[in-house]
Amino acid sequence: MRYLGLIFKNALRNKRRSFLAISSLAISLCLLGTMMALYYALFFGGPGKSQARRMVTRHKVSLTFPMPIYYRDQIRKIPGVKEVVTLQWFGGVYKDNRDQRNFFPRFGAEADRLFTVFADYRIDESQKTAFLRDRAGCIVGRALAERHGFKPGDKIQIKGDIFPFDLDLTVRGVYASDEGDDENLYFHLTYLEEALRNSGRSFAGMFTSLAEEPGQVARICKEIDAMYANSSFPTKTESEYAFGLSFLSFLGNIKVILMTICGAVAFTILLISANTMAMSVRERVREVGILKTLGFSKEAILGMILGESTVIALIGGAIGLAIAYGLCAAVRSGPGFLQQTKTLTIQPPVLLALLGLSVFIGVISSIIPAWNASRTTILDALRFTD
Repeated sequence: MRYLGLIFKNALRNKRRSFLAISSLAISLCLLGTMMALYYALFFGGPGKSQARRMVTRHKVSLTFPMPIYYRDQIRKIPGVKEVVTLQWFGGVYKDNRDQRNFFPRFGAEADRLFTVFADYRIDESQKTAFLRDRAGCIVGRALAERHGFKPGDKIQIKGDIFPFDLDLTVRGVYASDEGDDENLYFHLTYLEEALRNSGRSFAGMFTSLAEEPGQVARICKEIDAMYANSSFPTKTESEYAFGLSFLSFLGNIKVILMTICGAVAFTILLISANTMAMSVRERVREVGILKTLGFSKEAILGMILGESTVIALIGGAIGLAIAYGLCAAVRSGPGFLQQTKTLTIQPPVLLALLGLSVFIGVISSIIPAWNASRTTILDALRFTD
């Protein structure tokens, strides 16, 4: 510890190089921190308390294939199922589909069952009653309402693309979710049924079931799929959490992609830090000889050089983590296509891992230059002229 002041002074002695090295490390660790936070949120975060009890049943082939509406009543009879609500994805275009802000989930739902299955939805009782009474009414999530300025009484028109008609809705309420699921718009499923009553089209795009206990979810999923395994409309049932993650499979193996990016960034950080320390040690060979002349031991010189690299890496890491916190906050406030992104942050395990990685990179990148400098004799060091 008695060399700590000297370590700090030497680490920042060349201000331009130190600034560039710290900036490079900060940007790299910011990207690495954001990727690791996303990986942790997706694969280690786990479902919320209410989400852990919900299951989604869809057609085994694709979400675009409908299922018979009577599946709902059969699923409800399975032991452990508390309630089932039928949902139908409407799609459509709100204002201008070129603006990503205008894309948000729009579902037709059985309004009388919606709040039982989604028990984490909080809404004013008067707004809830108004929604239940108005077949052309809808409710919107709080985050969605804040983004577009929706309030009760506003009119919303959504142009149909999957369905051959437009939705003319009136906002009757704004709901909030304790688990961040507040980016959706729900309207009455009967609206669709009345608009397509002569088409004979099925309206069961998916069924969301609520289990009485989280421990029953796996068993219920198997029983539902086994019930329709040999039917003309086979099903795939999974927890709501797994259903959300399944959309990522369209992008490929997300785990491998994220880990590959993290590995590439870590390797880049190592190269940057190693190059910086090699340059720093090379221009100070004569100083090492003077330190040895004054009585500094080989171990002390080795420790000081390693300490300088670690200080630079930690400063860059701390700045990068601060920026990563800001990026995570920006993602949380943006459109929530996955519920996990609404709680995205740098969790303590990720924070400790990144700080540990900063120290590791600081030591590894300078170990060879530091070792060579500490072994240089006084005579060789004083003769060095490069």
